[in-house]
Amino acid sequence: MKRISLFASGSGSNVENIAAYFEQNKNVEIVSVLTNNINAGVIERCKRLGIPLIYLSSQALQTPGFIRDILLGQNLDLIVLAGYLKKIPDDLIEAFRQKIVNIHPALLPNYGGKGMYGMNVHRAVKEAGEQQSGISIHFVDEHYDNGDLIEQHAVQISETDTPEDIAQKVHLLEYEHFPKAIANLLDV
Repeated sequence: MKRISLFASGSGSNVENIAAYFEQNKNVEIVSVLTNNINAGVIERCKRLGIPLIYLSSQALQTPGFIRDILLGQNLDLIVLAGYLKKIPDDLIEAFRQKIVNIHPALLPNYGGKGMYGMNVHRAVKEAGEQQSGISIHFVDEHYDNGDLIEQHAVQISETDTPEDIAQKVHLLEYEHFPKAIANLLDV
């Protein structure tokens, strides 16, 4: 049995998509979802899906070793950042080196780094006049959007596409490819 934990700060659409993908796979268990946002939509999704949720207060996030110790106790094979916006603590990265995976809504190394998430990315892509965007699935290291690339997938964008249109195209790529990449990493 492969055990994963998901981190999310927002609506939880990627969490739900990943849960649906693995729902019939008896070799994968979503042990927990962690969120730092008390108002996140992912909280209601987890209740509906029956997935244990852990809320990380600001104090918990600032307490050295707190998150690491919780996750070490869960005997995880992989940690998946599914729309999580906080920087991962260095002690957690060290404890789970090459076992923390993120998805970024652009083709890294372009449009990555602190503050480059969600619509900020799609607006920057539009303003730069790019002809394509996409997703980057990568391991997490000590720097934003810097870890080793696992895979990338691109989508064409037209000059008439709005940032919202780009976001929609990128979300479709996320929903299609992120669960498959997780399955490949878990070898299930």
